[in-house]
Amino acid sequence: MTKIDIGINEQDREKVADGLKRLLADSYTLYLQTHNFHWNVTGPLFRELHLMFEEHYQELAEAVDDIAERIRTLDVEAPGTYKAFAELSSIKEETSIPAAEKMVEILTQGHEQVVKTCRDVLKAAQAADDESTVALVSDRMSVHEKTAWMLRATSKK
Repeated sequence: MTKIDIGINEQDREKVADGLKRLLADSYTLYLQTHNFHWNVTGPLFRELHLMFEEHYQELAEAVDDIAERIRTLDVEAPGTYKAFAELSSIKEETSIPAAEKMVEILTQGHEQVVKTCRDVLKAAQAADDESTVALVSDRMSVHEKTAWMLRATSKK
């Protein structure tokens, strides 16, 4: 394979890719959590939450692919194991099956954490003049902000 020459130096590409790895790990962890809750939600809000969680995990499944491919575009290997994701993610794994209301709270916090991770990656991408990563991360941030809002609205009494 030929050497990469996209106008971003190696050090900046690696710094941006490191942030994207954290974003990938957070997104994948949130995907797994959302899928788990989709399968296991119960109670009066079952149908609404079951369908909402399905929309969310399907969107996240596409997102993790986009993020991993951006890492590869920067000529850096993308993480792809549970172990790597666990080490990189700032989202705590949920090992129990909480009540539906708690699921909504946990997922809200997860989406908000992804927004914070996006903000960190955005700074590195802007500093590197990496507009492709800026666009990807800005779009991801918008999706997660909106999803967190929708989840918060679901839990309002």
